[in-house]
Amino acid sequence: MLDIATAYNKYKFLGNDYLTWIWFLIETDQNISSLLNSKDVVTLEVGNSIVLENKLGDKSKEKITIKGDQAGLEEGTTALKKGAYVTQINLVCKINEDEYRFTIKGESLNITGLKTPKTDLSTKENEIEGVVLEKSFFCFNIFKVIDTLFLNYLEQRTADEWNIKGLQDIRNWIGSF
Repeated sequence: MLDIATAYNKYKFLGNDYLTWIWFLIETDQNISSLLNSKDVVTLEVGNSIVLENKLGDKSKEKITIKGDQAGLEEGTTALKKGAYVTQINLVCKINEDEYRFTIKGESLNITGLKTPKTDLSTKENEIEGVVLEKSFFCFNIFKVIDTLFLNYLEQRTADEWNIKGLQDIRNWIGSF
């Protein structure tokens, strides 16, 4: 059995690879709802920031950060061509009419800055429990989307045809810039 530090160092690329795969799904207009086997309409968009990292030959790293609501992703696509991968991405997820905004980090798959749909912030004491439950439900929705997509990614990544189909599709996408 691997100790924690060895396992971390061996598999830490998976989170960044996963975020790059998510960007690929978004840019190639993949049907997210079908990947999730969801009856709900689920869409993803790149939000207002994306961070990429490129390892350089001398153990140094190049970090590319793109921020802003109207920021173009040209610098990010150029970085992908040079071998960079996504280390952090801000996403907008729509589940039916509800909109969620959050940032996910590749190294840990931590979700930060989660903004859920608005709830009625009732001041009545007997309704506070309902507000808390509704917020919890919204958080659970996002965790379910991210976790299910990650499982889907792992199934594809470990499949025999990954090197033939999946990886080639991503390379073709990167080459199309």
